[in-house]
Amino acid sequence: MHYELYYWPTIQGRGEFVRLALEEAKASYVDVARQSKSGVPAMMKMMQARTGTPSFAPPFLKAGSLMIGQTANILLYLGDRHGLAPKTEAGRLWVHELQLTIADLVQEVHDTHHPIGTLLYYEDQKSAAKLRAAAFRKERMPKYCGYFERLIEGGGPFVTGRKLTYADLSLFQIVEGLRYAFPKSMKKFERKIPGLVALHDRIAERPSIAAYLASDRRIPFNEDGIFRHYKALDK
Repeated sequence: MHYELYYWPTIQGRGEFVRLALEEAKASYVDVARQSKSGVPAMMKMMQARTGTPSFAPPFLKAGSLMIGQTANILLYLGDRHGLAPKTEAGRLWVHELQLTIADLVQEVHDTHHPIGTLLYYEDQKSAAKLRAAAFRKERMPKYCGYFERLIEGGGPFVTGRKLTYADLSLFQIVEGLRYAFPKSMKKFERKIPGLVALHDRIAERPSIAAYLASDRRIPFNEDGIFRHYKALDK
């Protein structure tokens, strides 16, 4: 199977969770909007289609005749096809549930810098962002990360046990993103989540992921994506 990934060409964003799975699986894929100037217009046209199964927003993945949208949904599909999910139905649903929880966390990270509206600039909502970010650092980040820490402590090098799943790849990205967005907070907080940090390190050392991280396929973090570093939001 040769895949076509449709996502914005200059940010990691939600598309990065899909890229990590494709890279770990050594799958044949093209990041369409990064490969062609016509990629973004084509992506927008596909979302505006009145027939078929158009996605509301990227990322979405073309796999043969299938068009699959929503990050967790794409990973559910890839996990089953590429050995990145358990073989049992209960196991697949459990990893899917974990990915949906990660999606909730990603949304809360986004809302630290855009708590009022996505169409407003960060500078237009700085006061609200400071309040939201403070609450996130104090309450929500420990709640989410603490949950995954407990799962990792339950036994095995990965979040569901001894076998790697796409949820582990996504948790690697969560740690990477939080380190970028909140470096001061994470430096103090990481001692409370040693299992999650160790998981991050194990993923970073996997040959396919290490090669990807060292390549130009990995887009650097920047202030247009989900994980953004604003000094005023990190204490």
